[in-house]
Amino acid sequence: MRKSRFTESQIVEILKQGEAGVPIAEILRQHNIGKATYFQWRAKYAGASDAELKRLKELEAENAKLKRMYAELALENAAIKDVLSRKRGRRPRNVKSWRCWCRSTGSRCGAPARP
Repeated sequence: MRKSRFTESQIVEILKQGEAGVPIAEILRQHNIGKATYFQWRAKYAGASDAELKRLKELEAENAKLKRMYAELALENAAIKDVLSRKRGRRPRNVKSWRCWCRSTGSRCGAPARP
């Protein structure tokens, strides 16, 4: 997402000018912003103060942190369930024999490779 040229406090000040009765066209020209941008800001920040914006930022950061924590725990939980659901001592079906596989590929398991 692209970063805005304006901070949230600057946006609130621009919106306060509009609430004070300054024509919107003049505000747009003065700050070099588009009409759609002004109305999006107004929908998002209407009536907000600096303290409320600070609290909103804190809540968004906390929410992002909690979402990351949940994602990590869910992934860990799924891995544990996967490991516990497997039967012990069973090889995957696509490998016929571990020893045979090592010999045919000539890996470093100590078994001599097949010619």
